Amino acid sequence: MTSQPSGPGPDPEHPGAGTETPPPPLRTLAEPVRGRLALAVGLQAVAALAGVVPFIAVSLIADRLTEGSPAAGDTLWPLVTLACAAGLLALVCGTAAGALAHVADNDLQLTLRRRLARHIGRLPLGRLTGRGTGEVKQAVQDDVSALHTLFAHTLLDVVAVLTAPVLALGYLFTVDWRLALVTVVPLVLGVLLFSRAMSGAAAQMAEFGAALGRISAAAVEFAAGIAVFKSFGRGRKAHERFVGATEGFADFFSGWVRATLVSSTAAVLVVAPAVVLLLLSVVGTVFVTNGWMTGAELVPFLLLGPAVAAPMGVVGPRIQQIRAGQAAAVRITELLATPALPEPTAPALPDGHHISMRGVSFSYDGRTDVLSGVDLDLAPGTVTALVGPSGSGKSTLASLLPRFHDVTAGKVTLGGADLRDIPATELYRRVGFVLQDVRLLRASVADNIRLGRPDATDEEVERCARAARIHDRVMALPDGYATQLGTAVTLSGGEAQRLSIARALLADAPVLVLDEATAYADPHSEALIQDALSALAAGRTLLVIAHRLSTIRSADRIVVLEDGRITEQGRHDDLLAAKGRYTTLWEAQRTAQPHRTAPAGGDRAADDIRQGSAR
Repeated sequence: MTSQPSGPGPDPEHPGAGTETPPPPLRTLAEPVRGRLALAVGLQAVAALAGVVPFIAVSLIADRLTEGSPAAGDTLWPLVTLACAAGLLALVCGTAAGALAHVADNDLQLTLRRRLARHIGRLPLGRLTGRGTGEVKQAVQDDVSALHTLFAHTLLDVVAVLTAPVLALGYLFTVDWRLALVTVVPLVLGVLLFSRAMSGAAAQMAEFGAALGRISAAAVEFAAGIAVFKSFGRGRKAHERFVGATEGFADFFSGWVRATLVSSTAAVLVVAPAVVLLLLSVVGTVFVTNGWMTGAELVPFLLLGPAVAAPMGVVGPRIQQIRAGQAAAVRITELLATPALPEPTAPALPDGHHISMRGVSFSYDGRTDVLSGVDLDLAPGTVTALVGPSGSGKSTLASLLPRFHDVTAGKVTLGGADLRDIPATELYRRVGFVLQDVRLLRASVADNIRLGRPDATDEEVERCARAARIHDRVMALPDGYATQLGTAVTLSGGEAQRLSIARALLADAPVLVLDEATAYADPHSEALIQDALSALAAGRTLLVIAHRLSTIRSADRIVVLEDGRITEQGRHDDLLAAKGRYTTLWEAQRTAQPHRTAPAGGDRAADDIRQGSAR
């Protein structure tokens, strides 16, 4: 019985059940540290409120000093003490809030990265490859870092700039409600002007991103294609699209700035501390000269008035950081919601290594079949080659064997067990693969080879490296097998390919999927890689994706794919005699490269692979 994904879903007997609106991604991701973040917010609010108290105490001290009473001095020390205690409380609570928020954020980052690493490790490799490494890197690194900015910094900043003005304004109303209303005017104007400046900002930001994307695409095209343009005497054409994209961005941005310049500038000016202080000074002077308030009563307005409108001065950057955090949370949630490779509910172990495909169909999008009705058997110890025109489904068919994807119809069995019922660790002990695009870890040479068997001894690593014809190159590196790759040391494509073959040799999987490993190698590297492949193939079942037909003439079976279907299969001579699609492909390659109709290295390697796997 094959595994099936399970999970909560709507109740068919209760249509309304299961349709509740899910919580926002940001709230869901922050759930593990919500309590600590709430405590940090509370401490920051206390710090912000306590930070206002010294200003209130100073205004009260000014009022006592202007009374002229002999006993006024006795009332100053309690106010001084209050100011000092409040300042100390603000410092302690603010420091504690920042430390607690950072500790909570650190734990959240660790939790999220662990979740992402576990989930990514359970994704079908084909789906992960389709997403691209850039998207994974963005989620694991950039998006988690964006959440750090939001939770560890922006959240506390927002609490501080919203809390302190409330207490300040409340106190100012107790001093003189008329001047307090004047204090509110800049804040109200700032809100109205900022709202006007931000009108339609979502659409403008979308166009802003699209314009930057056009510049990026044009820059890549300019860098990649300039040599071709210049070689045909059209150097000027190479930069026309790039210049056009930059000019288009400049026109758009200039228009956006012109449309919002007045309102956005006015919004910043009306809440600027200097402007607010000037306003309160002028109006307060009028109040004092007319006897409506005393000079001491004006002091708290001059101290606290600018703080009332302060939030509008920082609202723009904070809103941008909040939006960035929300967008990051959405991307992380979407990656975590990507269906993982289902684990079998009733695990089964293969009995042998015979591979059978029956009625296999596959679709990437659920609508168009890339493979349709494929029936194929791979007998143990044989070499089966997949050939066909570009886009025929060769790589897709081969990717089903190591379960990079699950079939959408039919089944693939190994030793009589459905691949979906074989635990992943067991499957990858039995099925290995060597691809054109080699991925090496940022680790030592030995650790790269040990990837399939971390407990392998140094002697086993060296033996496989020798068999893969890479030992001599490794010994020429600064630290031999301890040399760290991905730093100052890099390997050529052919050397990296041989290292990956050594890795596959050490893993010792009885079934191998080989993409054309020598497609882009130079003649010297090709000969070494062919020797390494011959050693790798000995005694194993091989499924080979072949681009150069001359390299698989001696395969036990050649399978021709067209439009996702098997149209021919058999040995080389039999397929040539049939005068079908294989013959057409063979003749096309002979015509295109007559000097490589039968390269000695390719034929020798094919013979070695066939003979070695038959042993």
